[in-house]
Amino acid sequence: MTTAFDPVHLAGARLANRITMAPMTRSRAYAPTAAPTAATATYYAQRASAGLIITEGIQPSPVGQGYPDTPGLHSQEQVDAWRVVTDAVHARDGRIFAQLMHTGRVGHPVLLPDGLVPVGPSAIAAAGRVYTHEGPLDFVTPRELSDAEVRQTIADFATAARNAIAAGFDGVEIHGANGYLVQQFLAPNANRRTDEWGGSDAGRIRFAVEVTRAVADAIGAERTGLKLSPGNPYNDIQEPDPAPTYTALVDALEPLGLAYLHIAEAPGQRELTLALRKQYGGTLILNPTADGRPAGPEDLTLIEDGAADLLAFGRLFLANPDLPRRLAAGGPYNTPDMSTFYGGDERGYTDYPSLAD
Repeated sequence: MTTAFDPVHLAGARLANRITMAPMTRSRAYAPTAAPTAATATYYAQRASAGLIITEGIQPSPVGQGYPDTPGLHSQEQVDAWRVVTDAVHARDGRIFAQLMHTGRVGHPVLLPDGLVPVGPSAIAAAGRVYTHEGPLDFVTPRELSDAEVRQTIADFATAARNAIAAGFDGVEIHGANGYLVQQFLAPNANRRTDEWGGSDAGRIRFAVEVTRAVADAIGAERTGLKLSPGNPYNDIQEPDPAPTYTALVDALEPLGLAYLHIAEAPGQRELTLALRKQYGGTLILNPTADGRPAGPEDLTLIEDGAADLLAFGRLFLANPDLPRRLAAGGPYNTPDMSTFYGGDERGYTDYPSLAD
């Protein structure tokens, strides 16, 4: 019987276990260059015992930024800074993928440089607010991307993927979940286009497929993953019947031979998760939230049951840098401090003790 503590091969490497550190925004790239800091290297190196680390969302272009102090991968300064992070993780025999996250209509002009405004598949504002250094502000109506701009955005993802490999990452995960740009194209309430990028399941999945193909062509499919969250209403996404869209998407992705598909499970979507698991022939990472709680030790049986090949843990990994060891021992577990999740100093970032401490 396969367990979460057994090794697995991914992206041409042997992972020590099947426990993944899920991507989590931490908003600590304070430099004007939107580059990670030395503390970022410490943070990820502390968690290098994960079979795989997937970083916080990294914007592939300046207009892709939707939150304060999130890092990018579109300049040489950022590539150099991320190299310090990947070197620190590799020095501890870890494996790390960069998550590329374009937030699309989620964001605000005050977060963007040079007079840029958020963009989206259609000029439809998301309901809700975003935190900024000026306080919470309402989402604005995004500027609809032209066909040429859609294609340029795809190229931006590919360029950022090449930058990730230059920075020493073992691969790249495309963020197609949580109501950001890729899922905005998938969702009928955010994508009202009638051209080839919308209008039907085949049209709405096209952006996700083309971004994934472009990244795979740039760095190799074996180093390319895609994260999805079917039916997740976060950031005002409405997918009343996600199964046909995501079934079509997985069918289109299957021939690419990706490193993995990562599903961030929305509450009430376990049936669809299992259906996509059965449909998809490659490696599946699952961040399970079937009953609305964060992933926890009780989910380890999903590996044994064959529901997933790897499990992604978020908050539990944030607070427990040596999580694989703690899971194997049955605990104890540090409690995450939610007040330090976004921004701040080393408190709640690099000061969670390990069992050795």
